[in-house]
Amino acid sequence: MKLAQDNLQWRDGLVPSGSGVGASIVLKSRILAGNAPEAAQLNGVLISEWADLGLLLDIDSVAQSGKWEKNLFPKVWNLIQVKNHVVAAPLGIHRINTLFYNKKIFSKLELEPPSDWEEFDQIVRKLQQAGITPLAQSSEIWQVATLFESVLLSVSSPAFYQDIFVRKQASAFMDARFANALKRLRLLKKAMPNPVPDKLWMDLSRQLADGQVAMLIMGDWVKGELNILGQSTDVGFSCVAVPGTAAYHIYDVDTLVMLAKDSSKRGAQEKLAQWVVSPALQQEYNQVKGSIPALKNPDLGKMDSCARSAWKVFSSSTSAQVPSFAHRMATDEISRDAMMDEIHRFFMDDQMTVGEAQKRMATMMRSLPKNRAGNDAQDINR
Repeated sequence: MKLAQDNLQWRDGLVPSGSGVGASIVLKSRILAGNAPEAAQLNGVLISEWADLGLLLDIDSVAQSGKWEKNLFPKVWNLIQVKNHVVAAPLGIHRINTLFYNKKIFSKLELEPPSDWEEFDQIVRKLQQAGITPLAQSSEIWQVATLFESVLLSVSSPAFYQDIFVRKQASAFMDARFANALKRLRLLKKAMPNPVPDKLWMDLSRQLADGQVAMLIMGDWVKGELNILGQSTDVGFSCVAVPGTAAYHIYDVDTLVMLAKDSSKRGAQEKLAQWVVSPALQQEYNQVKGSIPALKNPDLGKMDSCARSAWKVFSSSTSAQVPSFAHRMATDEISRDAMMDEIHRFFMDDQMTVGEAQKRMATMMRSLPKNRAGNDAQDINR
């Protein structure tokens, strides 16, 4: 192992949970107890928030020697800097707006993956007629929010998506496009198990692999899980963009930060940061994780079809790159949590009308902070 070759000892501090909720809580408690790790995964707007508190070590020298500014995607380069200091090492880039489908089921019923919602609805009807649950879904708040951000983009545009999740414009929540997204979310619920279970995303991945369900909309980390379950890409399963979002890449960038706790550890922390952004690690890590490298020039020949498709869209232009709301790329934590709660409330309460949900969220927007959306969100407004 490369770490051992460099005399670095790695001990996992795994915290099971989705969207990093539990891990963030545990990390804060360890810091308060004076038992912080040397490195931790920290994503999106949390990077700048923790850097402002003086908790993160700068790794400027590593970034300079590795020519990170030249080799990384500009979006990633901007994300890992706070006040002109590099404070995070990027691991990879996830695509959130991914629809996975069971190849055996689709082949048996002679189905093609959908490119728009009309085709999706036709597939749902055929699957239900065959006695197959069309779409896997959990009622966990972060999983509902993950689904909804793809739905919103599919019925609107990146600019409107940012009006909602980045700029938090109260008037945008009363727009017909937001209403259409809520209507589509409710329609999708009819394709899910009833009632929608409170399941971990790994359990949903297993359901897809086992053929208990035909489709799953989730970030591309599902691909890594399916591969672990023995499912090969384009054999047991395959993936396409969520209907209506093929031209866009809702992204979540995995990053490692080095905690500023003990100057004697700086050498080891800098070695780790250097290793993380090396081409070899970027290629190997992202093959396992399901994401794509943060480097601009990876070896496309070593990527499967899902990864190549994701990389092609993300690298096509900055206008194709859309920050994930659910995964901390678009807005501050207070706003994110408040919006996720309201989206989840609507999803779970079939008696709530679309108009009621719009009014609730528009009213809430007027009380949320407007002046801070994090490094990444501020960048897309320039």
